Amino acid sequence: MGSRLAHIQLNVDRDNLDFYQELVSSVGWNTIHADDGMLGVVADDGFSLWFVDKVNDVRADYDGCGMNHLALSVDSVADVDKAAEWLTERGIEHLFETPRHRPEFSADDKTTYYQVMFETPDKLLFEIVYTGPKE
Repeated sequence: MGSRLAHIQLNVDRDNLDFYQELVSSVGWNTIHADDGMLGVVADDGFSLWFVDKVNDVRADYDGCGMNHLALSVDSVADVDKAAEWLTERGIEHLFETPRHRPEFSADDKTTYYQVMFETPDKLLFEIVYTGPKE
């Protein structure tokens, strides 16, 4: 039997759905559903993310049990820098001294792992990352 990741649902404040739609659109995802309480987006490989209005005000803690962060892969270092600029324009702080190269996560000395980390308006930890040949 084969399997692959199909989708992830993230519970967010409905007031932030536009942020998530702009974010994923900026890295090439397509909207497959949008209403006042839910946003569904899909990547080229069919994997989807669903942003759904929260039911209560309990906050996740990415340093506790549960998912730490969600990483979206892009095609180049320039794409990470473009995402970082997009975040800055919206007042979203870059975390953990990013954007930066992380050689400890690279496969070898000919490849790179280049990332920007940030919290969304709902305090979810996200990463935009390029992994591949050094440019």
